[in-house]
Amino acid sequence: MQLWVGLGNPGPQYALHRHNVGFMVMDTLAEFHDFGPVQKKFQGWLQEGRIGGDKILLLKPATYMNESGRSVGEALRFYKLGTDALTVFHDELDLAPFKVKVKQGGGTAGHNGLRSIDQHLGPDFRRVRLGIGHPGHKDRVTGHVLGNFAKAEMDPLADMLGAIAGEAEWLARGDNARFMSDVALRQQD
Repeated sequence: MQLWVGLGNPGPQYALHRHNVGFMVMDTLAEFHDFGPVQKKFQGWLQEGRIGGDKILLLKPATYMNESGRSVGEALRFYKLGTDALTVFHDELDLAPFKVKVKQGGGTAGHNGLRSIDQHLGPDFRRVRLGIGHPGHKDRVTGHVLGNFAKAEMDPLADMLGAIAGEAEWLARGDNARFMSDVALRQQD
């Protein structure tokens, strides 16, 4: 069993924010792979299902980004899972828009959701970094991250979400390289 967490902020006013792309991935995965109904658990929203032969729990913490670690820690403890079973999907300023990269462990790069999880559980968990691009100057970062995706970005966003859902079985199997390669190939079509 694996716990996949999408980072974001709860509430309709945040739905299309770049910072909420992790939530968007959870919703897309749940729909694409026909997951069960949403349950309110672990200070968030949980859905259970299978991707390929693997049981996957999808969690969207409702704690707001800065407290994501509380929700994630609670879920891992309940299911008696270690951080080796955890994958966190989050927005990444340092990647070009809609690029997808997977990495194991590492720093938080100023990401408050990652910082919270790191404080609760340590840094040794898998991250799926979802590129949102950098606005060019540090003074514009907050507005960029907390801004909505632009109309012109909707098709590439949908392509990225679809590619992740379509290739998720490689991620479930632990083949990060194949997952990244196949997602990138789908996005070229």
